[in-house]
Amino acid sequence: MTPAPQPTPFRLLSTDAVESTPGPDGAPMDVVFVEGFIGNTVIGIHDSELHVEQPVRIDVAAGVPRSFACSSDRLADTIDYGSIRELLVTMLREHRHRLVEALAESIAQRILATFHASWVRVAVAKPHKFDDVDAVGVAIERRRAWASDRRAFPGERSVLAGLGAGMFPSGQR
Repeated sequence: MTPAPQPTPFRLLSTDAVESTPGPDGAPMDVVFVEGFIGNTVIGIHDSELHVEQPVRIDVAAGVPRSFACSSDRLADTIDYGSIRELLVTMLREHRHRLVEALAESIAQRILATFHASWVRVAVAKPHKFDDVDAVGVAIERRRAWASDRRAFPGERSVLAGLGAGMFPSGQR
């Protein structure tokens, strides 16, 4: 008798290379990822889910403009994936979402804001939600709104702030 094939877990980052989208200046991106995080949380819309923790699997990939960490070898020059993991632990403990879509969106927005990533991909799955499937869930991708985020370009911040504060005479703009 041939053994049944083992299910393969959902992977946001497959064996294919993770495609990185260039940043707003066209520079290449580095991808920092946390794959296969498993945690328990209360999430769902059915009565059976509303008061009992269940496992969720979360995969995160965050794009950062060409990381100085590649040459500096300093953690401060990139996104600390340990900090992403800590954020996931905290969010699973504190969130009040009912849908995995809303949880994924919250995770994506927190990563964009906290770590100043250029883009983020987040997958949230409920493993073995049904007997006949490996997992159900959602994968989303969000990008930083560069034009409205002055933290994105520190060198431009002073010029833009000066313009907004009327520091340049009208004839010298």
